Amino acid sequence: MLDNQVKQQLQAIVGEAFYKDDMESLVTHSYDGTPMLQSLPDGVIYPKDTAQVSGIMKVLNEHRIPLISRGSGTNLCGGTVPVQGGIVMVMHRMNAILDIDLQNLTATVQPGIITKQFIEHIEGLGLFYPPDPSSMAISTIGGNIAECSGGLRGLKYGTTKDYVIGLECVLASGEIMRTGGKLMKDVAGYDLTKLLVGSEGTLAVITEATLKLIPPPKAKKTMLAMYKDLYGAARTVSKIIENRIIPATLEFMDNPTIRVVDDFAKLGLPLDMAAILLIEQDGEPEMVERDIALISEICREELADEVTIASTQEEALKLLTARRSAFTALARLRPTTILEDATVPRSKIAEMVLEINRIATKHDVQICTFGHAGDGNLHPTATTDARDHDEVHRVEAAFEEIFEAAIRLGGTITGEHGVGLVKAPFLEWKVGSSGIAMMKGIKDAFDPNHILNPGKMFAKESRRRVVIDRV
Repeated sequence: MLDNQVKQQLQAIVGEAFYKDDMESLVTHSYDGTPMLQSLPDGVIYPKDTAQVSGIMKVLNEHRIPLISRGSGTNLCGGTVPVQGGIVMVMHRMNAILDIDLQNLTATVQPGIITKQFIEHIEGLGLFYPPDPSSMAISTIGGNIAECSGGLRGLKYGTTKDYVIGLECVLASGEIMRTGGKLMKDVAGYDLTKLLVGSEGTLAVITEATLKLIPPPKAKKTMLAMYKDLYGAARTVSKIIENRIIPATLEFMDNPTIRVVDDFAKLGLPLDMAAILLIEQDGEPEMVERDIALISEICREELADEVTIASTQEEALKLLTARRSAFTALARLRPTTILEDATVPRSKIAEMVLEINRIATKHDVQICTFGHAGDGNLHPTATTDARDHDEVHRVEAAFEEIFEAAIRLGGTITGEHGVGLVKAPFLEWKVGSSGIAMMKGIKDAFDPNHILNPGKMFAKESRRRVVIDRV
């Protein structure tokens, strides 16, 4: 527990009502969306503005007390679990849209605003903010920035980092720093904005963000392509891109995922398919019609068993909602659901899915795979039971081999979930020892006392890289 003097200093900053250390508050902020990880904080604090965040950081830095900034806690890498205790700073009171600039097409927001609420507000003004993580109904813009969230539209429109053009943040010392701004060009020194996006709360506390907006597409069309041949689905993905077509959405579901999603969403999908591609294109009406026609032709050339195009907006929305519900559907199967991510070049998608299947069989675990086929980001998802320690150990061993396979195929250990606690032992596999040393140097410069989200990103020891025998 905190020293009573420190507690009183924090209460003086935010008011007694916005500092909590009762057991209910501590337990509810001891975990996030990552299964089987939990650690109690010493207190939970709710700032209302940047000045309060700055004051809080000055107190915590003076006393070397850890600080974990938190949005809705939907992350899947253990990124907001307070593994060294300390204070969890919940940003939900800082949830305002501060400015919509129609001349510069930007929005300036506080970090606690819910992503979907922000997107709906922007769309109501006739504008478009593309990043659309599956958790957007719950997750916050600040959390999206911390993890550099992706989403179904990432292939065509990019991820969160492509839309954050300015930040206000509070450093570990309590100093307030601004980066970027309402600018399309800015090369004045190092790009600190891009450095902070995806830094997982280890470098600073984001208190304000300036986001780029774009005009919305005028037309959309959504289609499904169904395959009994996994390689046919994978070849289709590569061939679409080869034909210089960049769909707004290009999603993949394997057979186990198809079965679970169909049972959940009641779509009447054929259950004997090895894979389904969900494809959406948007833009000018003539271009959309042309692209969808060519994509349909490519699907049939690659021996798709069935190609269907949604006839109404409601039907298209139902298909997209079904894909977004894949995790929810899988979570109904067993008490514990472990959703991971690994990214490979899209030309290696079929190989990666087959590797995942081989590894799951080897370790006798159930893994379903879905994800963003267009950018090679797959989500192997294990359904298990945390009470079965032997099975959980096999699942962990399987995921270790999956990360190894991704790197061997030219990929990476995470495409959008982040490193956090879960992937920290594997980070050196991707960036090498010199990369780890450079990242630690950056951490030291921003946070010399290592109070910001400690225990994340950098493992005490890197997991030994193994060579997996191909069977």
